[in-house]
Amino acid sequence: MATRDPRWVLKDRPSFALITGLVLTGICALVSFSFDVINGEPVQFFIALGLALAPVPLLLAAVLALDRMEPEPRSNLIFAFAWGAGIAVLVAGAINSLNLHYFIDTAKLSPTSARNLAATFGAPVVEETMKGLVLLGLLKFRRAELDGPTDGIIYASMVGLGFAMSENVSYYLSALNGNGVSSLAVTVVLRGILSPFAHPLFSSMIGVAVAYAAQRRGPERVFLVLAGWSGAMILHGLWNGLASYGGFPGLVVAYLALLVVLVVLIGVVFRDRRRIVALIQTYLPPYEPTRLVGPADIYMLSTFARRRQARQWARAYGGKRGVRAMRDYQLAATELGLLHERAARHIVDEQAFHEEQRALLECMSTARADFPVPPVHARRMARGTPPPGYAPGAPR
Repeated sequence: MATRDPRWVLKDRPSFALITGLVLTGICALVSFSFDVINGEPVQFFIALGLALAPVPLLLAAVLALDRMEPEPRSNLIFAFAWGAGIAVLVAGAINSLNLHYFIDTAKLSPTSARNLAATFGAPVVEETMKGLVLLGLLKFRRAELDGPTDGIIYASMVGLGFAMSENVSYYLSALNGNGVSSLAVTVVLRGILSPFAHPLFSSMIGVAVAYAAQRRGPERVFLVLAGWSGAMILHGLWNGLASYGGFPGLVVAYLALLVVLVVLIGVVFRDRRRIVALIQTYLPPYEPTRLVGPADIYMLSTFARRRQARQWARAYGGKRGVRAMRDYQLAATELGLLHERAARHIVDEQAFHEEQRALLECMSTARADFPVPPVHARRMARGTPPPGYAPGAPR
């Protein structure tokens, strides 16, 4: 019987559903941008679009820097970003506009009061719901990708960055059409420089909750998701309310609140990294008889610095092929530890566990076969001793 390429557990093949979803999100983004063009001159729109896009590469790099231990599939990350930039923005914008008209026309509030009320109590519910739906979809259809709170934060940040980018186009265009360049400059500083992670931080409340729910069964999962959703809405409403009603002091308090949340989430990420290292150190030693992993490999896999040093060693002696083999080995070994955790939590059945286990071990075997063998270190490596530069300080 023919077997699949063992690297299927590492590859990221776009499915028909993913392609369809990306097309739909792209159409929604174009519709959303078309409203912005209608509301302003084309030149002004492209100025606003350029300013909204400018910080995105840096922000994406900052988020993806958290995703180095066990990188998420690119297709999932792209879809999360596209969902935020397209579907979530379009639907939320339409509902927010209806809410604003309701407050003005039916509740007979002034435009300023209506905007503040809608921003504080309406927008958080609508926007966090639309962003959270993609995270709920991951929990339903891609549960195995949610290996811990870091994954939830990564996906939530991607959808939040996409949402913020598209939303900023509208804000920048409105500022430019209102009081000109000076108003635009203030808006860019407040939204693009001082609070670029606001939406990702709001959504991360849902992301963390969904990730924890993915590791559990029963009604507890529903409670976790609802708690995270409520936290995102409350944090978003607090931010908008303080900015709308608190003046400059309120804005300072809002920024301090976001800073506290950011520090807490960074702490969650570091704690999650320690958990993954503990999984590697717990579940990989029994594989030592296969000669696919040894004490030096586990030592190397336990920190980012030693992983990076091993990749540098592989590149120095094996070029692109060597560093690719080392990356595959590191990822497969990490996934193997996480697979055992999923099995311990009964998230995967026995058949799926053995299928993925076999594929990951084949990946590790193939990768090790492509490791460079410098002639000067050949004897040392034959004895099972790590060569200089692979894992300095490792136990022998």
